[in-house]
Amino acid sequence: MTSSSRVTLKPGDTIGILGGGQLGRMLALAAARLGLKTQVFSPDPDSPAFDVVKNATCAEYADVEALELFASDVDVITYEFENIPSSTAMILAARRPVLPDPKVLETTQDRFAEKNFITKLGIATARYADVSSAQGLKAAIAQIGLPAVLKTRRFGYDGKGQVVVREGADPEAVWADLETRSAILEAFVPFEREISVVAARSASGEVVCYDVTENEHRDHILKFSHAPARISDDLAAQARAIAEKIATALDYVGVLAVEMFVVPGKDGLALLVNEIAPRVHNSGHWTLDGASVSQFEQHVRAIAGWPLAHPVRHGDVTMTNLIGDDILDYGKWLTRPGATVHLYGKGAPRPGRKMGHVTEVKAPQAK
Repeated sequence: MTSSSRVTLKPGDTIGILGGGQLGRMLALAAARLGLKTQVFSPDPDSPAFDVVKNATCAEYADVEALELFASDVDVITYEFENIPSSTAMILAARRPVLPDPKVLETTQDRFAEKNFITKLGIATARYADVSSAQGLKAAIAQIGLPAVLKTRRFGYDGKGQVVVREGADPEAVWADLETRSAILEAFVPFEREISVVAARSASGEVVCYDVTENEHRDHILKFSHAPARISDDLAAQARAIAEKIATALDYVGVLAVEMFVVPGKDGLALLVNEIAPRVHNSGHWTLDGASVSQFEQHVRAIAGWPLAHPVRHGDVTMTNLIGDDILDYGKWLTRPGATVHLYGKGAPRPGRKMGHVTEVKAPQAK
């Protein structure tokens, strides 16, 4: 059985989830509501997803025997984060369907490959250049200009593995500090706002997008998401069309998020794609309480071979991430009228660690 096999689960079947963080936890909870079982595979014994499933495997992603036993216990496999080792995905895909297809990871795990993929679709991105040495960084700076952002090609998220390069910076020192052998230099984008589109695609090719979300970051980490984004209907339609085009080109099955910048253009505002997240996404957490069907249920439906929902937003929604010590004030949110609190069951807070989130829905005013 391969990852390309058509999957149709029935209630009582089991979904395997690679990764035991909060996204895996919320996927497992969504699956349970639909009568589906889940088993989580994670190398971290303190994985918060372990708390909400009956069966879990705590082993390294390179443990072939553990992977084979895990595969034998589940009917389909998905992942909660994209940095799954390719060898792990290959081992599992030879035994059970893995959705989204591991081939997607070949594109999305490498920022340069991802930018090339997006560009070939005729979708605009920031100008970029491949960098593999200090000398290459100098050449890229000459091509792209400054300021610019230097990012590792692989394994970066929440601002990790990147640095802003400004006028007067020493390329030799910048390159040494990043501690990588392969990177990408991207032109700095003077954006008006950041948005994202969370979209689901079924195996039959149907694509359903949630309302465009506007995102605010603090120290490179998402702090607030607002739905709908404060953009025109025309621009929102363009954003959804971009996400649909990307999902279709990837032959994607499941939920993905496409992050974009809203920038000034020749004929008004325009869109630049920043990156693709091949999974359920932090900017889609508002859907748990702000939409008739959450991104997590939508992902479960897609990989189970069930019909996709057509979610209805309940009102204007704001999602607030509880990051680090924010969690210590969880009590104030519990007494706030209209707030829904989600705590992830993690251990001690650390700076930059996502500990939970709060959703607030403002019901539409009666006309």
